[in-house]
Amino acid sequence: MTVELGIIEAYYGKPWSWAERAAQVEFLAPQGYGFYLYAPKADPFLRKRWTEDHPTGIADDLRGLAATCRRLGVRFGVGLSPFEIYKRFDADDKAALARKLDFLDSIGVQDLAILFDDMRGDQENLATVQADILHWVAGRTKADRVIVCPTYYTDDPVLDRFFGCRPEGYLEAFGAALDPAIQVFWTGEEVCSREYSPGHLERVTGQLRRKPFLWDNYPVNDGPVMSPYLHIRAFTGRPATIGPHLAAHGVNPALQPILSRIPALTLAESYRLGEAYQYGAALARAAETVLGPELARLVQGHLSLFQDMGQDRLDDAAAPLRARYAAEGHPGAREIVAWLDGDYRMTRAMMAEA
Repeated sequence: MTVELGIIEAYYGKPWSWAERAAQVEFLAPQGYGFYLYAPKADPFLRKRWTEDHPTGIADDLRGLAATCRRLGVRFGVGLSPFEIYKRFDADDKAALARKLDFLDSIGVQDLAILFDDMRGDQENLATVQADILHWVAGRTKADRVIVCPTYYTDDPVLDRFFGCRPEGYLEAFGAALDPAIQVFWTGEEVCSREYSPGHLERVTGQLRRKPFLWDNYPVNDGPVMSPYLHIRAFTGRPATIGPHLAAHGVNPALQPILSRIPALTLAESYRLGEAYQYGAALARAAETVLGPELARLVQGHLSLFQDMGQDRLDDAAAPLRARYAAEGHPGAREIVAWLDGDYRMTRAMMAEA
């Protein structure tokens, strides 16, 4: 089963370096990952300061990442979050948005994502207003694919608690108003869905009048709840049978770029092998590919400590673990040490600043 796979760099917290981003594209492109969407929450010029121009240095780094993607045959995209622009969309907003689109065109963006997530949505005519903005954008961008993240991008009621109750029939109204050429992100039955089924995806396809573009929030580990854990295990709950029901499958990676590669490889294997996929064997192969045989066995032996117990329950095991991984020279081991040192810990206040 062939499914378009890619990375959606859209986590909160400590951002990857530009070298780490380029290296991620270099590593994953031969494994079947065909697009890279740059949308880290730490880039303020794509979020609450979106009306401001990117500083020259960051703009040059974006051009460099776009060039790396082109060289490797990977689609390059950017996710823009024009904060609550649908509450007004006046002349000043349009001028600022046009300027930002011109900049993104200049760096060679192929995929343009307009992200309406993490914003209040309890307003009248939300779906049609957002669709009108997207049509305005689609008429001005040179990107050959436009994707949108709706304000309510999952069935999960947690969004209603944080961002206001979703308007009745929001998805249906959004799908009906939106140009069929514009694709729509969807995270599933939960923000971080445990599994996806053909039945669920068929239902969402009917509501949106198009196949969903899957935004898969695994192995992402941002936020105060997830950052004390390392998400390393192989993908499960994503059977290859969901492939025909998707426009594409994007992975939101963990804060640790090297360790993120392990589950990413297993997802590609799951689609490639179909019913023959075995997640334990896939994990062993992926870990060895990313870390080498000795470090892979070490990490697998500590997997329950990293992914199940988490940093706050390691207690006396933390110091020996740190010493053991600090003795390794591999960058994956350095990520584990940094995690043990609390370098990736996040608070609600840190998320609110993004």
